[in-house]
Amino acid sequence: MKIAIIGNGNVGSGLAGALVRGGHDATAIGRDADIASAVRGADVVVLATPFGAVADVATAADFADKIVIDVSNPVTEDFSELQLGHDTSAAEHIAAALPGARVVKAFNTIFAQHYGSDLKIAGAPLQTFVASDDEAARETVMKLATDMGLAAMNAGALKNARYLEPIGFMNIQFGYALGQGVNIAPQWLAA
Repeated sequence: MKIAIIGNGNVGSGLAGALVRGGHDATAIGRDADIASAVRGADVVVLATPFGAVADVATAADFADKIVIDVSNPVTEDFSELQLGHDTSAAEHIAAALPGARVVKAFNTIFAQHYGSDLKIAGAPLQTFVASDDEAARETVMKLATDMGLAAMNAGALKNARYLEPIGFMNIQFGYALGQGVNIAPQWLAA
């Protein structure tokens, strides 16, 4: 699958590497690249930009009918709290900004450093929670996650991003503010 990742920082570059190892044609591009051309040629687009950059990205290309994966956590600049939550989400704002796009929330609870590894902690695959109103898009992203070596968890409708983004924020808090480091990840266990 051809995947354009908008954002070539730690998350975007890390995801590109993990997706390539999973057998996909993935490229992370920066803000100076031809975003319209990258989106046009892609089967899937990953937004690996800060939430605040969405307005600019939305005007840079036509996202209609594209699967668009939102990996953002709408944290404040000082990482002390979420900019929004519980009654809406970054993913829902992105869906509104990209009419016709098939928006999926995923990969927001995994630190970028994990993408250069085997995506496991203590031998267990890291989980990613995948939410979308488009069932086929959700299944496509779950397959991409599995191809990368992650355990994909169906998180239901896109509105559930309202709860996934606080999990991502709490992971950031555990990792940085509470000193546990980045070799951690949330895990949903079943008996």
